Amino acid sequence: MVLFVEYPKCTTCQRAKKWLDERGTAYTGRHIKEERPAAEELREWHKKSGLPLKRFFNTSGMLYKSMGLKDRLPSMSEEEMYELLASDGMLVKRPIIVGEDFVLTGFKEKEWEQVL
Repeated sequence: MVLFVEYPKCTTCQRAKKWLDERGTAYTGRHIKEERPAAEELREWHKKSGLPLKRFFNTSGMLYKSMGLKDRLPSMSEEEMYELLASDGMLVKRPIIVGEDFVLTGFKEKEWEQVL
């Protein structure tokens, strides 16, 4: 059983959910805007993922752009980034799959096939 963190209106999340359903993958769904990840959760996911923290930001989102984060992130500490991500689920890259020993951000079918 994995945790599937999504924004239901997001077409990429819808495609990812359909992909999981077609493969019979057991998951628990979580609406990222209604139940946004806490800074501690994000810290844990980041460590498990092995990815740069910047990959957890929804860089194509309107909120990311309106806040000018492209220019602000390089000067922020990791702790400031975790707090910022935790402040609004729309800043977080989605979907996110959280397993016991892995975390995937965004929907890349080949990557998901290898891990799941």
